Amino acid sequence: MILRILFGLLSLTAALASSAVAQTSDRRVPGQGELRLSYVPVVQRVAPAVVNVYAARVVQNRNPLFDDPIFRRFFGAPGGGDPVQRSLGSGVIVDPSGLIVTNVHVIEGADEVKIALADKREFEATIVLKDTRTDLAVLRVKNPRERFAALDFANSDQLLVGDVVLAIGNPFGVGQTVTHGIVSALARTQVGVSDYQFFIQTDAAINPGNSGGALVGLDGKLVGINTAIFSRSGGSQGVGFAIPSNMVQVVVGSAREGGKAVKRPWLGARLQPVTPEIADTMGIARPAGALVAAVSPRGPAEQAGLKAGDLIVSIDGQGVDDPNAFDYRFATKPLGGRAQLGVIRNKRETSIAIALASAPDVAREELVISSRSPFGGAKVANLSPALADELQLRDTTEGVVITDIDQGSLAMSLGFQRGDIVVEVNGERMAKTADLRRVADTASRLWRITVIRGGQQLSVVFGG
Repeated sequence: MILRILFGLLSLTAALASSAVAQTSDRRVPGQGELRLSYVPVVQRVAPAVVNVYAARVVQNRNPLFDDPIFRRFFGAPGGGDPVQRSLGSGVIVDPSGLIVTNVHVIEGADEVKIALADKREFEATIVLKDTRTDLAVLRVKNPRERFAALDFANSDQLLVGDVVLAIGNPFGVGQTVTHGIVSALARTQVGVSDYQFFIQTDAAINPGNSGGALVGLDGKLVGINTAIFSRSGGSQGVGFAIPSNMVQVVVGSAREGGKAVKRPWLGARLQPVTPEIADTMGIARPAGALVAAVSPRGPAEQAGLKAGDLIVSIDGQGVDDPNAFDYRFATKPLGGRAQLGVIRNKRETSIAIALASAPDVAREELVISSRSPFGGAKVANLSPALADELQLRDTTEGVVITDIDQGSLAMSLGFQRGDIVVEVNGERMAKTADLRRVADTASRLWRITVIRGGQQLSVVFGG
């Protein structure tokens, strides 16, 4: 019995050895040509057009004691001028004349901007245009003495989930770095870093410093500008986001034409998502599309015949899943001409042609209220359809609106917000920024203020 078991074990061992030899014989050393499959040709073509962006901002030293040399001597306070804050990011040359696109958050508030090429040469750059709605900025090399390597734009609408992409930038300031991955998802709308939520998602490693860098396809064309990451650690966790190249082209096109702001088509209507309950009421199969909640008077939507309750499901044949998708599709249409909207009205689908026209603007007459009033530190402007569209305000297109508030200012401490429309102060109607400055400059112990916020009118009283 023991001998029989031993013989069985020897047979099993021999069988396993024979199988291992067979498996080994199935393997071979890869040939030299197979080992040299590489992204090198793409990287060599693309890398010279990706730059490092250095931005510096002088922080005003507000403590007068720092100006006293005796104080600095005995207490070690900083001397030699105001401190300088520096930020680091990436950029992409999109025109051989030295036109560069990057993120607004890379150069925001900068007094000085420099770019460094892959070959270590540095150039000063000027800020040509900033578009906070997309978080894109366009720079130009000062006094360019040469023609630079530049990237061509791809059509980002042709991207598919699974396409291989390369991310190139300057993560953590270590120098130009290339990572690779795939397009993980398209049309991401819950990122929250700009007004236009329609991002390319990729698992190519993107880290701090990659902002403004290039996302390219294997043809070497620019498919997106890297702008954000989802991370709990501060480093790459395989979820990065890029602004699609079709939106980048709109911003760059405005800069090439000498514009200081990006002009886009104006819808003149407020949209909302479709909930499952709304879908059931409308008799549609799934909760998708952009529902028209309100139509502004005299806007393109009203002139085209669009009505509250209409459901927009496509634009020029491209499907629309939600208001964010519509905003992106509509904003990337060229001005002039018309777009065809696929609309469901009364459970029937129809087509509506809408003019692609920019929102009318007025002299904004922006100013900062510096007087000792509840508005101290607030920047205000004359409201217009164009500014209302930028600030995504509901239906109101006239009056005085707060566009920014200084950190630590009285206006901020009292709870005023960007987008607040100042309607009335101490019983006087506010029609222009000059009206608000005049009233704010008038000493008063009691302030009765009416503002519109989020479509609702609020009245507050300060002082007493």
